[in-house]
Amino acid sequence: MTPDDPRSPPPAPGTAGAVFVLGLAVGLLAALVIERATRHLFDRDLELVRAVRDLALEEFVGEVREDELVDSALAGMLAGLDDYSHYYAPEELAELDRETSGEFLGIGVVFRDGEPGRILFPYPGSPAARAGLRVGDRIKSAQGEPLEELEFGELLGLLRRSPDEVRLAVEDLDGAAREVLLDPEVVLDPTVRHARLLDEERGIGYLCVRSFSHRTPEEFDRAVDELRAQGLRALVLDLRANPGGILDAAVTIANRFVASGALVATRSRAETRITRADEDEARFAGMPLVVLIDANSASASEVLAAALQDHGVAALVGEPSYGKGSVQTLKHVDEDRAVVKLTTAYYCSPSLRRIEHLEDDAERSGIAPDLVVPLTRAERDAVYRFLLSYSPPAEALEPLRAWESRAAVKLIRDMPGDRQLAAARALLAGDGLELDAELP
Repeated sequence: MTPDDPRSPPPAPGTAGAVFVLGLAVGLLAALVIERATRHLFDRDLELVRAVRDLALEEFVGEVREDELVDSALAGMLAGLDDYSHYYAPEELAELDRETSGEFLGIGVVFRDGEPGRILFPYPGSPAARAGLRVGDRIKSAQGEPLEELEFGELLGLLRRSPDEVRLAVEDLDGAAREVLLDPEVVLDPTVRHARLLDEERGIGYLCVRSFSHRTPEEFDRAVDELRAQGLRALVLDLRANPGGILDAAVTIANRFVASGALVATRSRAETRITRADEDEARFAGMPLVVLIDANSASASEVLAAALQDHGVAALVGEPSYGKGSVQTLKHVDEDRAVVKLTTAYYCSPSLRRIEHLEDDAERSGIAPDLVVPLTRAERDAVYRFLLSYSPPAEALEPLRAWESRAAVKLIRDMPGDRQLAAARALLAGDGLELDAELP
């Protein structure tokens, strides 16, 4: 007889329930065996790490800390993925925060190169300015420790260590000594620098963006607005030697000149996401624009240049960019003890041009300029020294010039001879290009 045969006897009471419980038990047992076997396979890797760690702790010739070994192991794990993924140990977090926020704990001064402790100028509104530090002041001691006994890095460490009051003994340019008390605060490390009018008659202005932090759009808007108040009608935006930074900041600046359409496409393993322009954010749309790029323009700076080029709102001048079109995401781990930076996507221009330069694609490298103007190494070095310097605020210019005059020294860095900038200026002015002409 078959089970469906009406002549089959009915199952004994409770038999179906017993079969179900037995099946459930067998299933759970199988799942447990599989889970333990799988865990054993994965744990073998962890056991290998533990074994090597314990070996180093027990037998390495010098003293070694367990947490340092773990940090080194994690850093090595991510370093093998690509050039950009990185593990940030606790001692690296402050510098990472400075790079991404544009802020750091300090007093807000720029020191003169080659003369330790000599203040070139304080930033307006900074703790240093409020405490009365002036152009030319030299720090003689900090917290009672003579400058001669401190490395410059140690001096900076004292000024950035904590928000507690710092006592400085200073001496002005006339040799008069005084004591200054100030409280280090979170201050801005400016990413937008050297804003100025190059040609007042035609209203051609210039500024450079050194990198992209969360504060860069705010800095950019303020600088452009100040130039517009001086008569700005066309702009040279310098992205040379800009290594990138916060992608959203670059996209926001692209939106200032692009009123509609895609700004960047981000491709991850799971999806392609398009970021589009907001018309209300296009404050500078229609302004004639030339962007300078070179082989050290990378990442977010390439995204900005590509978006402006694809929409035809800017001409790109210089040399092909670096070719870093990958997205790194920051993840806090171990209750924020450390941070993992992991490559999670690639980005493309609005027209879906790939930015990332791959080793097996030697003919493509980043973004190609509309007008190629190569520089010699000497020209490039001079340009970079200028770009890396800080712009004196307007109120510091007169005392800096007075210092220059009395000491016969050069303190305010002039813009160097620069054929790429000359080409950009000529394009905006409508002049003929004489790229081989000797510059002053």
